[in-house]
Amino acid sequence: MTEVLFPPVDETDPSAEGVLATWYVGDGDRVSRGQLIAEVQVAKVDAEVVAPVDGTVELLVAEDDSVRQGMPIARIQ
Repeated sequence: MTEVLFPPVDETDPSAEGVLATWYVGDGDRVSRGQLIAEVQVAKVDAEVVAPVDGTVELLVAEDDSVRQGMPIARIQ
């Protein structure tokens, strides 16, 4: 199992919270390494999240939820 982490978008404040803006995949979907799976926002900065491995995704965070940078947002098995 591989955890997908909220990326470090705000390097000046590594503990800053952001919002999971959009999921491009659903819980239980198969994903491929490098596939765009989500978009996150921190302080008006958008960042894309891609799958680090092939597998089946388990979403841990809902859209519009606040998440601290570096925290898990999904798992891929």
